[in-house]
Amino acid sequence: MKQTYVLEGLNCANCAEKIRIRVERIASVESVDMNFVSKKLTLNFSDGHDELLDEHLLDEIKKIVKEIEPDVNIIEDNSINEEDKEDEFHAFEIAKMVLSGILLAVSLFAPMGEMVRLVIEIVAFALVGYPIVFKALKNMVKGNVFDENFLMSIASIGAFAIGEHGEAVGVMLFYTVGEFCNDLAVDKSRRSIAKLMDLRPDYVNIMKNGEIVKVLPSKVKSGDTIIVKTGERIAIDGIVVRGSSSLDTVAMTGESVPRDVGVGDTVISGCINLQGVLEIQTTTDFSQSTVAKVLELTENAQSKKARVESFITRFAKVYTPIVVISALLLAVVPSFVVGNPGDWIHRALTFLVVSCPCALVLSVPLSYFNGIGGASGKGVLVKGGAALDMLAKCDTLVFDKTGTLTKGNLAVSRVIPKGISEEKLLEYASYAEAYSSHPIAKGIINAYNKEIDLTRVSCLEIAGKGIKAEYEGKEILCGNKDLLLENGIAAEYETEITAVFLAVDGKYVGVIELEDELKEGIAEFISDARRLGIKKTVMLTGDKRAIGEKIGRAIGIDEVRAELLPDEKVNELEKLMADGCRAAYTGDGINDAPVLARVDIGIAMGGMGTDAAIEAADVVIMNDDVTKILTAIKISKRTQRIVVQNIVFSLAVKFSVLGLSAFGLTTMWWAVFADAGVSLIAIVNSLRSRMNKV
Repeated sequence: MKQTYVLEGLNCANCAEKIRIRVERIASVESVDMNFVSKKLTLNFSDGHDELLDEHLLDEIKKIVKEIEPDVNIIEDNSINEEDKEDEFHAFEIAKMVLSGILLAVSLFAPMGEMVRLVIEIVAFALVGYPIVFKALKNMVKGNVFDENFLMSIASIGAFAIGEHGEAVGVMLFYTVGEFCNDLAVDKSRRSIAKLMDLRPDYVNIMKNGEIVKVLPSKVKSGDTIIVKTGERIAIDGIVVRGSSSLDTVAMTGESVPRDVGVGDTVISGCINLQGVLEIQTTTDFSQSTVAKVLELTENAQSKKARVESFITRFAKVYTPIVVISALLLAVVPSFVVGNPGDWIHRALTFLVVSCPCALVLSVPLSYFNGIGGASGKGVLVKGGAALDMLAKCDTLVFDKTGTLTKGNLAVSRVIPKGISEEKLLEYASYAEAYSSHPIAKGIINAYNKEIDLTRVSCLEIAGKGIKAEYEGKEILCGNKDLLLENGIAAEYETEITAVFLAVDGKYVGVIELEDELKEGIAEFISDARRLGIKKTVMLTGDKRAIGEKIGRAIGIDEVRAELLPDEKVNELEKLMADGCRAAYTGDGINDAPVLARVDIGIAMGGMGTDAAIEAADVVIMNDDVTKILTAIKISKRTQRIVVQNIVFSLAVKFSVLGLSAFGLTTMWWAVFADAGVSLIAIVNSLRSRMNKV
C-alpha cells in the first residue's frame, strides 16, 4: 500500500533528502521514495496498514516538511498542474530581484548621505534576503543549522557588520539570482519530462444505449469496447474489432513512421489515432495498461538512485559542517595570533559563501533524470539513475534468441521438392495446414501467399505428428518424419532445424524448412556494439544447438550457449559474471525473468515482452527494436560524462576559491561566482543529458 503527496514549492534537493530521511523514521511508514524533480513524496506501508494515511500521521509529515522547508505545502497527488502558480511566483521573484538590483546600483553610484545610503542598502538587502534569513533562523531554532540558508545569512550579515554593505547586498542578490536560475532550469526539466510523458487520457469513449459517452479511464474494464476517434489517444491496450487507421506511436516506441492497424491487430495505449474511427476491445483495465506502466516507471525512476547520487547526498551532509567549522577557526585563530580580526572575519565569511554544496546536490540527480527523459523520448524506459549508471559501464551483451534477436515467428527458409515443383509443394502444404493456427502453418501459408479455398480440402489432425488431408482427390500427409514413417514412407532428408515433410498418395514429395526470421539490422547492431566498447556478445537460448549456432554465425555473436532451461540460463549468466564482466541481458519471455532479475542490467522487450520480464528488467525497449540498446548505452555514457564534469568542475572551482579565500586573495564577488555561478553552470550542463542527438 502506498500514498503519494506533492511538495508544492520544493526547490532544494538537499532539503528533499532531509525530508525523506525524517519521514522514513516514522514507525508506521515502511519506506519512503522522494522524487525531487517531480516534487513527489511516496509513502509505502505494509499490507497490514488499515488506512493509507491517517490524520495524525499526515500532521506529523506536515510538521517535518514545515521544519525543513517552511514555504513548502504538502498536498495530495491529484496530478495537478502547477505551471500557472509557478509562473506567478517567478514573476513576483523577478520583480523583487530587479528592484533590489536597482537600489543596489543607486547606493553604489548615486551621490547621497551615508545614512540615506545605508537605508537604501538595508531595503535592497531585505527584498531578497529576508526569506533566506528568516528560514535560517527557523531552522536554527529547530536544530537544522548547517544548510545553505545559514551559510548565506551569516556571510551577508557578517559583511554588513564589518562595513561591507554593498558586498552584503550583492552576495544575497546574486545568490538569489543564481537560485532563481537554478529553479528555472529544474522547472524546465520538469515541464519537458511532463510533456514527454503526457500520455494519461482525460476520458474514454464507450458505447452505452446506442450513444457514445465519455467516462473516466479507471471505469473501463478488460473486455469492454472503447471508441477512439481521429486525433484521440488510445487509453487502454486492446484488439481492434472494427475500423482501420494509422497510429502515431512516437511517444510510446520512438518510431517516427506511423503504424497501420486493422481488425485483429493488437494496439497499445498511449498511441494517437491519426485517421478514422477505431473500435477496440480492451485486454486490460487502465491500471494495467501499457501507458499506466510507462507513467509509473517514469515517476518512480528517480527514486532508484545511482551510487554517485547517494555519494553526493552523503558528501553534502559531511562537507557542510566541516567547512563551517573551518570558517570559524579561520576567523578566530589567526585573529589571536596575528591580529587584524576584521580581515580574518571577512575571509571566513567569503569562505562560507563558497562552501555551499548546491551545485553538486542539485545538478547530479537532475543529470540522471534528464538522461532518463532523453531515453524515454527514444522509446527506451530506464528504471532509475542506478540502471543508467550501470548501463554506461556495461562491457558484455547477453541475449535471448526468440523475440529478441529474431522476430519470434517462423518463416519458410527453404523448399526442397522431389518430383514436383516448389510451388506445387507449397500448395499441397498450405491446403493441408489451412485449418491450423499453429505458427508452422502460418509460416507456410504466408509463403504460399495465395487465397485458399477451404471447400476444396478436408483435414484430420494427428496429435503430435501432423495432418492427413484430402485435396484434389489426393491423400496428403503433412507433418514430421514420424508421420511418414508410420505410414511406410521413407523421408529421404535429414535436418536439425524445424521442417515439415510431405507425401502425396503414399509417395514422398519433399520437405519445407522453416526458421525464425532475424530482426532487421541485427548483424550491424552487433558490429556497432563493439565499436561502442562492448567486448563480448553471448546468446543464451533454449533452442536446439544447431539453430542457435547458425544464427550466432550469421550475426557475429561471440558465444552461443543453447538447449538451456530457465535455471540453466541463470547458471550460465553467473559463470559469465564470475569472470568479472559487467553484463546486460536482453529477453522477452517469462523464462527470461529470473535472468533479468539476476544480471547487472536487465533489458526487456516492451512490445512482445511478458509482464514478468518487463517487471524484472531495469530497462524496457518499448518497440522491441533491440538496436535501441545502443541508443540507451550512448545516452547513459553521455549522462555519466556530464555527471563527472559537474563534480570535477564544481569541486575544482570551490576548493580553488576556498583556498584563495583563506589567504585573503578573493572578494565576496568571487565567492558568489563559486556558489551561485557554479551552480547555474552545472545545472545548465546537466540539461544536455536529455538531448536526443545520439
